Amino acid sequence: MFLDVSAVQRALRAQDLDGWLWYDFQGVNPIAQRLAGLGQGGDLASRRWFYLIPASGEPRGLVHAIERHNLDRLPGTKTPYAGRTELETGLQSLLAGSRRVAMEYSPMGAIPYVSRVDAGTIELIRSLGVDVVSSGDLIQEFEARWSDEAITSHRVASDKLYRIKDRAFALIAARLRDGVATTEFDVRAQMWQWFEEDGLTSDAAPVVAAMENASNPHYLPTEQQSRAINRNELVLLDLWGKEKTAGAVFADISWVGFTGADVPDDMRQVFAAARDARDAAVRAGEDGFKAGGEVRGFELDRAARQVIQDAGYGDYILHRTGHSLGHTVHGNGAHLDDYETHDERRLLPGTGFTIEPGIYLGHFGLRTEINVLWTTAGPEVTGPRQQEIVALV
Repeated sequence: MFLDVSAVQRALRAQDLDGWLWYDFQGVNPIAQRLAGLGQGGDLASRRWFYLIPASGEPRGLVHAIERHNLDRLPGTKTPYAGRTELETGLQSLLAGSRRVAMEYSPMGAIPYVSRVDAGTIELIRSLGVDVVSSGDLIQEFEARWSDEAITSHRVASDKLYRIKDRAFALIAARLRDGVATTEFDVRAQMWQWFEEDGLTSDAAPVVAAMENASNPHYLPTEQQSRAINRNELVLLDLWGKEKTAGAVFADISWVGFTGADVPDDMRQVFAAARDARDAAVRAGEDGFKAGGEVRGFELDRAARQVIQDAGYGDYILHRTGHSLGHTVHGNGAHLDDYETHDERRLLPGTGFTIEPGIYLGHFGLRTEINVLWTTAGPEVTGPRQQEIVALV
């Protein structure tokens, strides 16, 4: 099984919970899918299923009769149902003795990455006299933590991304020196080829964005929509990937360069604000850890955004300071966010996240992105930090 049931039960008792109730219907809850080991090929899951890990006692599940074997890999008894009456009766039996359970639910939809169970299913559980609370802290502890192997995979992927970033900047510089016309898409396509050669996989090819396009945080050049990269322009690279091995986790970095010898003062100033914001978030994590208290995602976001606001660029923030990293690039752990959401989840040892403050003025934009592993000794930045805009030519 993916989880240590006894460890989950200790956490449930510590939180005064009677159980953790997993639920999924056709993949709407990828967290439950992953925890249950489903969705990895060979499973036909077209019906609703439930699985309860109680605070004490044996786990138990409720599965549709035509898919009764889907949860066989999990410990405990499994009760089949077919009709809706059997489903309701089965749920009453499954939850007998429970008064308070955790599900993938976030009050007021505050954290969308946690809010996976639909309102109707929450209503159904509550109609049985069971209170439903958020499983956010449980997800942090049992789904978002990296294994030792995953940590190694992150470090390997990070090293490869930094090398690809260097090669991309060198490619742009060489083409400009040689007078060879090049576009954002040309560079992106070459970087994507290097991903394949280096054994990395990702859900999308890298971002290569020049000047005004760099002011769109999720700009992706295509063969049909791409601008030329000219001299004396800012170029942003954002690349994320992981090893092609089971259990690998992502690395995700952003750097900015300038296609000239002298970076303009306005770009230097904007980058300095983003850099200082990034480093303020790191320091907030280090200081919080040294103080011995719990450090929460929103606190690092506040520290970073305060620097940008003090520098006069507060109106040009478009996104949170960072996101969890995991088996998907936007993982299910705590995000550095008091902007898009208010993420009160703790930063726990064995979890990883990005710090990536950005400033987007319209005629150009930029961000600087690093990765952090939260360890038992505190936060560890897992790669180099960009200190100034790279002059490419």
